[in-house]
Amino acid sequence: MMIQLAIDNVPYRTALREMLAGHVDLEVRCVEQPDMTDCGVVVLDVGHLNRLPLPIPHPERVVLIASKEPAQLSRAWEAGVNSVVYEKDPLSTAVLAIMSARLRCGKQRHDGG
Repeated sequence: MMIQLAIDNVPYRTALREMLAGHVDLEVRCVEQPDMTDCGVVVLDVGHLNRLPLPIPHPERVVLIASKEPAQLSRAWEAGVNSVVYEKDPLSTAVLAIMSARLRCGKQRHDGG
């Protein structure tokens, strides 16, 4: 299953990609524009989220990397995103959210969704 990283913060994106690289069964790609038609997990920053049209297809597979600004959280809520990780959280928290979204994606495929 592919994981798309659409994050402008290069050091954060690189560190997250390196942590995810330890999982053999994952394909991790850094992308400028996420492909929302792909069935994998999409990890976005707020800038990328703001460029996506609403509603987002399958928002349960999106993990948003955000600050604690109310406007950012409001936009995530409107988009239906249910996995938000704060920029200042440890990277392991982001990895946990990504793995959780990955499990939801796998369940969807097996349930026929």
